[in-house]
Amino acid sequence: MSLLIPLYVHPAEDPGAWHRLITAADRTYAVVLNPANGPGTSPDPAFAAAAGALRAAGARLLGYVDTNYGTRSAAEVADDVVRHREWYAADGCFLDRVTSAPAELPLCKRLVQTVRRLGASPVVLNPGVHPAPGYARLADLVVTFEGHWSTYVSAFSRPAWTLRHPPERFCHLVYGVPEALVPLAVRTARERGAAVCGPVTGGIPNPWAQLTPALGETER
Repeated sequence: MSLLIPLYVHPAEDPGAWHRLITAADRTYAVVLNPANGPGTSPDPAFAAAAGALRAAGARLLGYVDTNYGTRSAAEVADDVVRHREWYAADGCFLDRVTSAPAELPLCKRLVQTVRRLGASPVVLNPGVHPAPGYARLADLVVTFEGHWSTYVSAFSRPAWTLRHPPERFCHLVYGVPEALVPLAVRTARERGAAVCGPVTGGIPNPWAQLTPALGETER
């Protein structure tokens, strides 16, 4: 099991969390960098230093890019990807709030092709739900669940088409997980066909603003 870690807190605000993440870098699928709901308008030295330390520790870096469900232009998305690569040496990109319906699949396909031409790899799509089946062929990884632990326990449903793909293509991001149950969340994701997960103990409005205390106890 690998961990996808979106740590959306500034390194200067919680340096301890970033230090713990750096020491656990070998257990991650990737770390999502999100300085300012994207790369921001200028390089952030603190994020650049954290990104460099993560890279030195062996972590793969993804730049956070909001697609706003297809309403942002391909040029805007591409600009964000380029800034992430130039300022923080991001390997790939985490495309957030992507579309999930069949009718919007061609639009998402063109967007993924655009960022791949810029050298982004891997490309992670986050619709937060199970999208139409074709989306799984576009990206290296698709987040098919993003939500609270209680919903994950009580209302998760896995469509049959996901069985045609290896678990390494799917990720579940679960927040509000009681600390004692983080290992259970990891096992549950594996049982539900996702080889990548990101369980955190935080909650709304920004569950990804803290690192789960059990990070070092989860399995790769």
